[in-house]
Amino acid sequence: MHFPLIEVGLRVRFMNTETIIPAALRTIQIQADAIQHPSDFINADFVKATEMIAINKGRLVVSGIGKSAIVAQKIVATLNSTGTASLFMHAADAIHGDLGMIQKEDIVLIISKSGNSPEIKVLIPLVKSFGNLVIGMAGNSQSYLALNSDILLNTTVLHEACPNNLAPTTSTTAQMVMGDALAVCLMELKGFNSDDFAKFHPGGTLGKKLYLRVSDVMTNQRPFVKSDSTVKEVIVEITKSRLGAVAVLDSSNQICGIVTDGDIRRMLEKNDDFNLLKAQDIMGNSPKQINSDALAAEAFELMRKNNINQLLVSDSNNYTGVLHIQELIREGII
Repeated sequence: MHFPLIEVGLRVRFMNTETIIPAALRTIQIQADAIQHPSDFINADFVKATEMIAINKGRLVVSGIGKSAIVAQKIVATLNSTGTASLFMHAADAIHGDLGMIQKEDIVLIISKSGNSPEIKVLIPLVKSFGNLVIGMAGNSQSYLALNSDILLNTTVLHEACPNNLAPTTSTTAQMVMGDALAVCLMELKGFNSDDFAKFHPGGTLGKKLYLRVSDVMTNQRPFVKSDSTVKEVIVEITKSRLGAVAVLDSSNQICGIVTDGDIRRMLEKNDDFNLLKAQDIMGNSPKQINSDALAAEAFELMRKNNINQLLVSDSNNYTGVLHIQELIREGII
């Protein structure tokens, strides 16, 4: 199958399935190999860099130029969200005034594939004159950046995925992998857990899954009937709450069952005359329950596991309400 012509400067080529797919698969394989290669450089310098950042009272200032600057921004975002205070400083802007953002206790991480960019050569002596520790992340162990850093994170790659071995592809992948390895090690050193993660991610679905409780999403309604209530009373209570279920309480006001819309339908299919039936005759025994302080995500998992749409909420054996799956959907938990 032939696709439209693709113009590259003055050259024109036909692109087809037989050329596109092998090129894509080759790129993926080269990138996969690049992810493995940085493992050779997890050494004493990596350990030292991690420890120095972990115990440092200041921030980690991450800088770079070109594609490395974009990687630097991603690393900063990951570090900030996992408990390591960081900020991005573009290498070109740094030598035109942004050096003022560096404080005395900050550590500076400079990222560059070649390690010999003009901006990098200007930046390093300036940072070192301030007395800040410089960590270099370079793809050339003999570069200016590598030789003039206090600590070196080596991200050398054999070649780029680019067919001309020019466009940063595998080199930026290696940088990203090294940055993620650094972030994860710092998380473990600091004991950064899911509760900490939730504090930095209060918005969106991810944050809600980590901090939203059942009590935050359930309605204030508390539909219930007694075990000897009539079917009519059950139907009226379910209809009034619009939660699709009602709790059944015994003489001690303890939960002894649940009646759902489905139970009502099944009862109508089996009985022509239900005037003599009571709630206890049609209820489901041992209904699934959850504490109001439990995470909403836990409630959803319980619903999913048992293929149900409602949970009875109880605290210290006291019935407090019904949680419907639609409330979880509205909050984006699902």
